[in-house]
Amino acid sequence: MSDEITVPDELKGNVFITKLSELYGWGRKYSLWPMFFGVACCAIEFMAASAARFDTGRWGMDLARASPRQADLIVISGTVTKKMAPKIVTLYNQMAEPKYVISMGACATGGGPFKEGYNVVSGIDQFLPVDVYVPGCPPTPEGLIAGYMAVHEKVQNEKINDVPWYEKDPIPKVPVPLLGGPDLIDPRQMDEIRARARAPQPAAGGGEPEKEDA
Repeated sequence: MSDEITVPDELKGNVFITKLSELYGWGRKYSLWPMFFGVACCAIEFMAASAARFDTGRWGMDLARASPRQADLIVISGTVTKKMAPKIVTLYNQMAEPKYVISMGACATGGGPFKEGYNVVSGIDQFLPVDVYVPGCPPTPEGLIAGYMAVHEKVQNEKINDVPWYEKDPIPKVPVPLLGGPDLIDPRQMDEIRARARAPQPAAGGGEPEKEDA
């Protein structure tokens, strides 16, 4: 007996045969709920891409979410400062799984013209797993839409069993960096930093470490 499935001629215009994984990916990629985090001029291009001329509603992305609990795609644009980076990571951790990140523009991707600034993060990918980079300063609406299409392609190619939502164990959160003085600190290194701070300091001139008075 053959395993081939045949569709009667009278139903060929109404019945489509596909794989469950492909149907699942098709449904997910057209139902992404984006959240936008714009802090500079790229935000204007995002507004233009979301307006009637480009109509992102064709891909089910017409309404940007105001809460990370309702979003599964975050678009980060503009200059990310060291004071702002912990807030972005916190928002990412609150998003629904599976979730995706678009880095929009030169500043979010690598710091842009402010890369050497004392308070600027040289790329949000130092703290978050970025799925798609959209180059430009600022990128055009067409460039951002191309980024959306790249996310769609990734979602379509994911298998049901590979999606993080189906993992048995809790999905670990991304560590939120701490602003300690002029630099950001990985909280996983705090014990090491405290141990070094408590260690005896060498005396001036390379002598024995100074001992504290009893």
